[in-house]
Amino acid sequence: MPEFPTITHVALTVRDLGRSVPWYQALFGSKPVLDEDTGPFRHVVWLLGGQTLVGLHQFPDPAGTEAFDERRVGLDHLAFACANRQELQQWEGRLNELGVANGGVVDAPYGSGLSFRDPDNIALEFFAPPG
Repeated sequence: MPEFPTITHVALTVRDLGRSVPWYQALFGSKPVLDEDTGPFRHVVWLLGGQTLVGLHQFPDPAGTEAFDERRVGLDHLAFACANRQELQQWEGRLNELGVANGGVVDAPYGSGLSFRDPDNIALEFFAPPG
């Protein structure tokens, strides 16, 4: 058996690309590499770190209007890797500059995290290993 592969992309379903795209563009500090309507949905995609794609999907026929809740079956949160706690503190400053509410850097034995939410309440995090 080959080694299990890494994650290549993640796609998040949002209610309104018109609201979410500018928010993620500010967060990522870059323009999307793809913006297309496939028919069943429209998606906008960013390339992060030269290897991971993060996409936003908007469907013309959404299944519901409820805000994201990680307690439902499915996605709990999406975490972005940081090298260390100092990098987390830099991201905390950037989130504050952008006016993005966050939980501040929280330390645990397994690492440190900085939690925040997107316009659809999707749980996001910057995470660094311990040390």
